[in-house]
Parts: sequence; structure tokens; C-alpha cells
Amino acid sequence: MEIVQKIAALAGRARDQLDHITNEEATKNALVMPFIQGLGYDVFNPTEVLPEFTADVGLKKGEKVDYAIKNDGALSILIECKPRTTDLANAQFSQLYRYFNCTEAKFAILTNGIEYRFYSDLDDTNRLDNRPFFTFRLTDYNERDIEELKKFAKPVFDVDAILSTANRLKYTNLAKAAFSQLLREPPREFVKSLAQEFYEGRMTQQVLDEFTPIVRDAMSQHIKELVSQRLKTALATTTGDEPQIETPELSTTSAPAADSTDSDIETTQEEIDGYNIIRAIVAAEVDLDRVHMRDAKSYCAILLDDNNRKPICRLHFNAKTKKRIELWDGEAPVKHDIAAITDIFSHREAILSTVQKYL
Repeated sequence: MEIVQKIAALAGRARDQLDHITNEEATKNALVMPFIQGLGYDVFNPTEVLPEFTADVGLKKGEKVDYAIKNDGALSILIECKPRTTDLANAQFSQLYRYFNCTEAKFAILTNGIEYRFYSDLDDTNRLDNRPFFTFRLTDYNERDIEELKKFAKPVFDVDAILSTANRLKYTNLAKAAFSQLLREPPREFVKSLAQEFYEGRMTQQVLDEFTPIVRDAMSQHIKELVSQRLKTALATTTGDEPQIETPELSTTSAPAADSTDSDIETTQEEIDGYNIIRAIVAAEVDLDRVHMRDAKSYCAILLDDNNRKPICRLHFNAKTKKRIELWDGEAPVKHDIAAITDIFSHREAILSTVQKYL
């Protein structure tokens, strides 16, 4: 099983077990050790994965870091674990910091089993950076995150290859976070600079207060329009037709849901958009007439040949808190959280893999 399937399976189990993972030991056993194993390391081989790794640091004697990983006999990754409920943004990792500074390891991971923060010494050689250059969230990741995570897998682990892109990755992630903050709360100077491009009056505080929500809404609308255009372009490219969004004719037979009746089912625009994205993804493999939607009360099924035994995916868009897509690319279906409908594109490989199994 490849790393993609291993991580997906672990993520699925994690969601089901979260309420039972209440302390650090449970976090290690249920989440961290399977994660390490998913990267190809033998957690039962003490010459490769060293639990409770000890190294005397200055006056600190007998301190331990939770795990140390060796590649070809060389110490390469240190891992410090916190309980699953720990907010890593406020977590102390001074022990990991000291260990990194006195060993040959080039990478350190701080984790609560769900979030994995990867550190190195990009800012100052042999001193652990204060900020991670990469963060992987087990219950909320995309295809790009998986590609970065793959670099740490045992079969391909290469220190120089990782470090060559780590600095750019670090600042790209920081820029994304800053841009996200800009969208939420555009600073006064930014609003003023933008407003001066089209407002000819005197730029008073009252004017800035009035323009702040206008600028925020304008940026949000522009991004939505870009996403919509990307969707239309993708559909046009894969079908060879003019970009049109199809509103499917739904089957009156819903996917299995014993407590559902047709009157309970409401097909939303988001489900229709998701259906069309799936069609755009699989268009290169199958005739689009073979792709069908069956809406149910708790989920919306996308099927090949309108056959319940050929599920491509399920869209769980009815929850008020999170949207999820359920995929069949591994041994068992796994649900993935998505922040936006267009995040479905990040699961393209898994969707195509599922369809190809039916051909």
C-alpha cells in the first residue's frame, strides 16, 4: 500500500477514534506510531526507530525525546509528541530544541498526532528554527501536502533534496497565512492605498471605515469569480465543449438510506457543482453519460453506470460545520475534509484510481 493510501486510512481511523485518544501515550500508539510506519519506517526495529531516545545535553542529563529516526544508520529526524488535545501553537518544545542542537539530525517534528510541524535550521545553522517550514494536518490535507510529506518517506529520504525546497516552502506557507489574514482583516494602510486608486476625496478615518468592508467584500468576490472561472475552464478542457455547468436530472432512487424519503432530499447547488467537478476529473477516462448522481438525505453519491456497486465518491455537504468527500481509493472508504468545493480537484488521482478499477 502506498503512502497515500496509508495516510488516508490512518486519517479515517483517527476521525473515528479521536474521542478515545485522551493522553500522550494513546496519542503515540494510535496516531504517531502508525504515522511513522506510514512513511515506511519499522517502528519495531530499534535500530531504525528509537523510542525514548536519550542524549545528554549540557547540564541536562537523561532527558528523552519521544522518537528518533535513523536513515542508513544516521540520525535524521527527532520527534516530540504532545497529547492529542494540545494546541501546538502554544506548546513548548525546548527539549526538542536542545536535542536538535547537539545531534546530527537535520529535521525535527513536533506533533499532537493530528498536526505534524516540521522544523530544520534554515535561519541559523545548527539551531532549530522557531517556525516550521512545513505543517501536515492528518484530518485536513491536500495533494500538495502529500507530495511534501512523501519526501520524508524512507525509500526516498534525501536531506539535501528536502532542504533545497524547504526555505521556499516555509515562506510560501507564511505568505499564504498572511494573505488569509489580509482577506479577513485588511489593514488600514492597505485599504487606504487601494482606495486612493479610485476615491478622489479626502481620506479621513470615516472614509477608511466605510471602505474597509467594501475592500474585504471585493477581494472575496474576486476570488470566488476566479474559482468559478477555473471550474468552467476545467470542464471545457476535459469535455472539449463550451464551458457549461450541468444541472443533472436526479434519479428517483436514492443511495441506501433507510430513513430517507424523496421529500426529505434537497439537492443543493454545492452538490451540483461537486458533481460537475467529478465529471470534469473523470472525463478523460469514461464517457460522461456513464457518470450519475444519486442524492440521499445524508450524502450525495456519484456513481459509475448508475450502479451502487461502482461508487466514485460521496459528497457529504449537508453538515453545518464541515464538508467532506468520501473516497474508495484504498481498502475501505475514507472521508476527507474539504474547505471549498474546488478542493475536490486535489483528490484527482484518488478519484481516477477508483474509476479505473471499474473499467
